[in-house]
Amino acid sequence: MSPVRELDVAEITAAVREMCMTANYDLPDDVYEALKTGTQTEESPVGKAVFEQLVENADIARADRVPMCQDTGFAVFFVNVGQDVHLGGGSFEEALNEGVRRGYRDGFLRKSIAAEPAHARRNTTDNTPCVVHTSIVPGDRVELWMMAKGGGAENMSSLTMLKPSQGWPGMVQAVLDTVSRAGANPCPPIVLGVGIGGTIDMVTVLAKKALLRDIGSVPADERIAGMEAELLAKVNLLGIGPQGLGGTQTCLAVFIEEMPCHIASMPMAVNVQCHAQRHKHVVL
Repeated sequence: MSPVRELDVAEITAAVREMCMTANYDLPDDVYEALKTGTQTEESPVGKAVFEQLVENADIARADRVPMCQDTGFAVFFVNVGQDVHLGGGSFEEALNEGVRRGYRDGFLRKSIAAEPAHARRNTTDNTPCVVHTSIVPGDRVELWMMAKGGGAENMSSLTMLKPSQGWPGMVQAVLDTVSRAGANPCPPIVLGVGIGGTIDMVTVLAKKALLRDIGSVPADERIAGMEAELLAKVNLLGIGPQGLGGTQTCLAVFIEEMPCHIASMPMAVNVQCHAQRHKHVVL
């Protein structure tokens, strides 16, 4: 029997505090390189200029330790908790929320979460609560992925309950319809997470989880890789372009997460992310 490793939740709080700040200050290397590539490959002169401005904005944010966007996002976490870890010192989820609270306070990040959304819409004043998706996995480590999800991009996301007979062509059309309706609203060039299968709740989690992948990564499943490449090409033919001003690069990447579904169902979700594809990863 494996020995149980002790981990004080104070370490989780400290890690989350740092993740919240660096996610908003430091554009991930994969995203930064994709934007730099766009300055060379975008065919529209206006679109090329937009790419150059996005790179400059990322450079300023990193150098001056300021947010790259005024919308510093809803803090979303995907967490793998090793089954041989004992979390001590308090509540696990409260430790996550306390880390968000400190990070958004100490980093001078905008607090964007409204309580009683259908009525008072009172700001919670500390960007909590966060959204947490937890999985129990083998091992004695805690692995955290943090995503700062902006409202403009999240608002353009979609859920479609397709008929099984619509198959892949129906999914392609659903993605194209989502991006077309979004237009300039999610601050393109966008990144798309596509969830396929599961249930109405699970498919939206799959779509968001897909956004944790690095731009340029290729799935081992050649079938999925081909689906991603097809969607990326067709989305970029829409001509929406950087910041909706026209061009050949509306989307930087499409990532797909798939799982089995009921024989009578075909759930599909598209989670839209802006060009500031903010995510951080830590192992404790």
